[in-house]
Amino acid sequence: MILHVDMDAFFASVEQRDNPDLLGKPVIVAGHSSRSVVSAASYEARKFGIHSAMPVFQARQKCPHIIIQPGSREKYARDSRKIMAILRQFSPLVEPVSIDEAFLDITGCEKLIGTPEQAAKKIKTQISNHLALSCSVGAAPVRFLAKIASDMNKPDGLTIIRPEAMAQVIDTLPISKVPGVGAKAMAQMQRLQIKTLGDVKKFDSKLLNNKFGSFGQRLFQLARGIDPTPIEPERPRKSISGEVTLSCDISDPRDVKSMLLAQAHRVGNELRAGNQRCKKVSIKLKFSDFSQITRSRTLETWISSSNAIFDQALLLYYSLNITKKIRLVGVGVSEFQKTEKPIQLSLFTDENQINNRQWEAVDRAMDSVLAKFGPDALKKATLKNQNVSHKYIGDQKVNPLCAVEVTITGRVQGVYFRHETKLAARDRRLSGHVKNMPDGTVQALFQGEQESIQDMLAWCRKGSPLSEVTDVNTRTVSVDPALTHFEIRY
Repeated sequence: MILHVDMDAFFASVEQRDNPDLLGKPVIVAGHSSRSVVSAASYEARKFGIHSAMPVFQARQKCPHIIIQPGSREKYARDSRKIMAILRQFSPLVEPVSIDEAFLDITGCEKLIGTPEQAAKKIKTQISNHLALSCSVGAAPVRFLAKIASDMNKPDGLTIIRPEAMAQVIDTLPISKVPGVGAKAMAQMQRLQIKTLGDVKKFDSKLLNNKFGSFGQRLFQLARGIDPTPIEPERPRKSISGEVTLSCDISDPRDVKSMLLAQAHRVGNELRAGNQRCKKVSIKLKFSDFSQITRSRTLETWISSSNAIFDQALLLYYSLNITKKIRLVGVGVSEFQKTEKPIQLSLFTDENQINNRQWEAVDRAMDSVLAKFGPDALKKATLKNQNVSHKYIGDQKVNPLCAVEVTITGRVQGVYFRHETKLAARDRRLSGHVKNMPDGTVQALFQGEQESIQDMLAWCRKGSPLSEVTDVNTRTVSVDPALTHFEIRY
């Protein structure tokens, strides 16, 4: 049997767990910019029709009293690692498919962990006891049905599809619920009058291949309860990408270049962390009318330096004739090779290869600094002030940067409060510092967008878990252009 474990509204649930004041309230994890999209929505928010990938302004329209949490990728990744460690206690065949879901093959483990239902209950109990989070579990003889089962009784659900029930489930399963059936495939399904997965059995494999391409063969198999996709514990990652939705549309090539550079560094850092090189670079641009394009190029040599990735991304951008304003910029890499694997060098002097190796050495030194001191400890001068979003009045660019000095009174002294304050400030892209004072107060300096600072002050008044804030005094101070990151002072 295959189990599929899917965390319930993972990001939003983590925020509600860490802040009990959010329990039972409509919460979304997203940025505060009007251009942001919803990363996760609590089940209370979903009752208003809010869902992932919805623009924040639409979420506010549907629920004016929605609570927006900026979220912390580091915190979610930390909890995800704990969840995967729990799952590996039940089977050596665990395949994480995202930060909050995974497949397990428990075939042959029954004597150790019990029946599929008993194993699923134990998993749910352990995740609840260790992380105070709920998950939904589906079990089935094949992989795709296990995923469908986990979604049948959310949240905190447990659904078992036994071998003898497979045919009935397949015959009645809405075709829109089948993984891989998107809007384009649904249009074709309607023309063929296919409403359930069972209806697919009316057509032979040749016709399905003609109508759906390579996906037609998979539909032919799924309709007959066949899913040969194995559970791969070490499934290789096929691509790495990074993108940013801008607070306002841009058209100046210098701004686009800066955004490409930032994403190239983000992607390069992740690529080198996995000890990999790439041979394919791509860019993604979304325009003000929400249309988008992607472009890619395959290289003759393997690269891993951020500088080389940026150079290729820039060449792709310069090859385009763009007349629209841009709202999203993304960079991606694919076609990987491990760095320890030897590569064929040119017989003649290749300045590009020499340059790439030199920049790779520089980037790895930077990676070590960032790993030790945080993501804002070191950056290119070009990106120095990129954490400040810009707004436009007519053709004039306005920088909404401000700085506020804050004194926090109450039960706030200690390393934990300072650390949580630092994480909260970094999540809001603020620079500054936080430190304990001899009189028992905590003093902080926050610098950044006014809206982000106001949100940070609201966080300070509430305080982190286990703290008790009695008063927050603020004083506006001069902006320090040299202040580019947030630190803890002692």
